[in-house]
Amino acid sequence: MPTNFDEVVNRYNTYSLKWHSSQTMSDQLAGHPVEDLDYHNPDVVLPFMVADMDLACCEPIVRAMHKVADHRIYGYSGAYVEPKYVNSVIHWYKKRYNFDIDPSWVHYSQGSIAGVNTAIRAFTNIGDGIIICRPVYGHFTGAIESETYRKVVNCQLINQDGYYTMDWDRFEEVCAVPTNRAFILCSPENPVGRVWNVEELQKMLEICRRNHVLVIADEIHSDIVMKGHQHHPILTVTDDYSNIIMISGINKSFNVAGLQCANTIIPDPYLRGVFMKEYEGSGGTPFAIAAQIAAYEEGEEWLEEALEYIEGNMDFVIDFAAKNMPKLKIRKPEGTYILWLDFTQYGISAEEIHDRIYNKAKVLLQDGFVHDPDLGGCFQRMCVPAARCVVEEGMKRICKAFEDLN
Repeated sequence: MPTNFDEVVNRYNTYSLKWHSSQTMSDQLAGHPVEDLDYHNPDVVLPFMVADMDLACCEPIVRAMHKVADHRIYGYSGAYVEPKYVNSVIHWYKKRYNFDIDPSWVHYSQGSIAGVNTAIRAFTNIGDGIIICRPVYGHFTGAIESETYRKVVNCQLINQDGYYTMDWDRFEEVCAVPTNRAFILCSPENPVGRVWNVEELQKMLEICRRNHVLVIADEIHSDIVMKGHQHHPILTVTDDYSNIIMISGINKSFNVAGLQCANTIIPDPYLRGVFMKEYEGSGGTPFAIAAQIAAYEEGEEWLEEALEYIEGNMDFVIDFAAKNMPKLKIRKPEGTYILWLDFTQYGISAEEIHDRIYNKAKVLLQDGFVHDPDLGGCFQRMCVPAARCVVEEGMKRICKAFEDLN
């Protein structure tokens, strides 16, 4: 039975990070608590800044959560004690990518950043350089600088009218520095939406391998790809796994980020041993374990329906902007459910862009400098997996806030 993604699911008072923040703002603006999601109320702030979905999970996951809850005991647990957990990963990669994964390669991780941090700590030293390619997921900067005390080395992506490509000369340059020990690859790329092709991935690997640079591939958005594009897991484009750690999972694809369920997949036994010795997290809650098994074994139909709906949301936003805000430039992403909005042609400061959207329109996006401190000031990141009517309301408000400049 098709899922009704047009349903507006009220996330107030459900411990939601983004809706708690917007509810607090709305309470201050409206002067009373918000109990219902009246998204037409101009005092109700609409958040699109956090990369989770406002779309209800698929029924197999819901049933699995009820089964775990109804058991009434939630003690210590671990993905490694349940063969179905690892087998579900193997099944998914074989079906979606025709790639065979050995069970020994799979290690549970509490989210993709936990895997990234563990890899950084295990294979680099304090003060070493970690290469990233901005614009890129802002938490990478925090993981490098604040959480593992390494140094960000930026290889700025080249912006070609909204289409981002690697600066290969710069990448060669930074990889050649001996103290730059690892490269965090975001694949698909958040926030600019690139799905890297086979040739690009192979060239990245060749340059990194030649310079003894570890590749940490964060592929948490790997299943979220638009029609006409194909994600290539990093392990599928090479036979040499000696410098690759791949991280993926169900967090984004199946809207269970709060369960913190990801997997670090490491074929090389040396890398795997060092990584597992460094890992300090748990083996997964019973809810996370059950959710992954349900998602990978029974959730594919829901995922395909969700991707079609999300792509429709993207098409709506892009079409709306073209008709009503022609100075706003948006290139449709190849992957992720994220839009990278370019307000450069409005000719106003980053501070004014922020004020018009966040304070006048009462819409929460995410300031571009979070993902690109140097060049992202006139950009905004928008996550669109929500009921279309809410996305429409958000865009109408933003348009009104810019009406004197359109």
